[in-house]
Amino acid sequence: MRTAYSVETVRAAERGLMAELPEGALMRRAAAGLAAVCAALLTRRRGRVYGSRVVLLVGPGDNGGDALYAGARLARRGAGVTAVPMDPARMHPGGLAALRAAGGRVAERVPAGPDGSAGGADLVLDGLLGIGGRGGLRPAAAALLEQLPPGVPVVAADLPSGVDADTGEVAGPAVRAEVTVAFGAYKPGLLIDPGASLTGAVHLVDIGLDLPSPQVEALQHADVAALLPVPTASSDKYRRGVAGIVAGSGQYPGAAVLAVAGALRGGAGAVRYVGPAADAVLARYPETLIGPGRVQAWVVGPGLGDGRAGEVAALLAQDVPVLVDADGLRGLDPAVLRARSAPTLLTPHAGEAAALLGVPRQEVEAGRLAAVQELAGRYGAAVLLKGSTTLVASGGGGAVRVNPTGTPWLATAGSGDVLSGLAGALLAAGLSGLDAGSAAAYLHGLAGRRAADGAPVLAHEVAEALPAAWRDVAR
Repeated sequence: MRTAYSVETVRAAERGLMAELPEGALMRRAAAGLAAVCAALLTRRRGRVYGSRVVLLVGPGDNGGDALYAGARLARRGAGVTAVPMDPARMHPGGLAALRAAGGRVAERVPAGPDGSAGGADLVLDGLLGIGGRGGLRPAAAALLEQLPPGVPVVAADLPSGVDADTGEVAGPAVRAEVTVAFGAYKPGLLIDPGASLTGAVHLVDIGLDLPSPQVEALQHADVAALLPVPTASSDKYRRGVAGIVAGSGQYPGAAVLAVAGALRGGAGAVRYVGPAADAVLARYPETLIGPGRVQAWVVGPGLGDGRAGEVAALLAQDVPVLVDADGLRGLDPAVLRARSAPTLLTPHAGEAAALLGVPRQEVEAGRLAAVQELAGRYGAAVLLKGSTTLVASGGGGAVRVNPTGTPWLATAGSGDVLSGLAGALLAAGLSGLDAGSAAAYLHGLAGRRAADGAPVLAHEVAEALPAAWRDVAR
């Protein structure tokens, strides 16, 4: 599992460690790791560090110091290193002295190439803003970005400048890195969009921090495998879990078919369908049970259409887990959900989340972490916020989970219906709302990658790829 920590948590851990180390030792540790990643990238691209041209974009804080010390290490290996400061009067004095002693130099602008073009760099090291930066890049820093030659790889120190470390929000111009070197711990902004889309490959450098419980976590194969239900010799369909699906309408019968597909492929012992699309469901999946009956969890909402709020309320009144998606999310009463004793899982996309919170959609998309935490707290339910970065939060607080799998090709009609059925099957198997949502998002993302393989994909193909994704995780 990858874990991420807030700026406040990281700063506290750094202060504790710095009290035990000689002055400047922690910065030099970070710089050593940063320089090693830069050297590896230069060697991979050019065959060697010697003779490479490296530009440091240097801010006034410790992040700029990290870049300067890393640049000094590269200069000692024969690279030509030029520091371009955002504010020449506020460069880190120790880092600047180390760079000059190693043969590096300082310039007012990004050096030009031999032909006079802005191509005088084989690698750019972004040390403009550290994890304390807020509100996007200032004009002086943004002006430096405009000088960068196109196509030159950028390595960010700790996180791309302009990305909010705690939230992933991007409030203006920001660095787009090919590689980000995180010092001591992942920060939430490295894992959550829109910031996550600017980080490139993330390398974690261990600098010896002693950290408490994380604010954000990202599951990996082993974590998901430990959550997935596995039948035993004594299992029957009821012990494995029966998932009930209330979905579809005359206008959207396909939503019912796709939700049933996700539940069947999600390990349910049986799937029971209640709704007007029974003929379409049976034509595709004759294994489906039709009509009311015993279930271990309900999924309600995909393709439900208007005027069926009573069905949602009736299911929420039952003492079994309920997943609410799509049309089922309209008009939900937080008091009703908070009064439930059985788990509830809400699965909105950004537009639906905005309606539940009463804010503009852009606010949710810009601040996904805050939105999912607010929803989970307000409704007392687990919330799976779908999108380019899918987040899952528990109604009881604790770490928010970031889903690391998926592909942009999953942005297709019906994909969310498959996800709802899959998560509902895991709820029926006994998983909590947080675990069911996290495992479902992970498997759904893997299946989407498999089914798409770099090309457009249909939702039913994602459902068909779920068993292969499940096997990948379980093995």
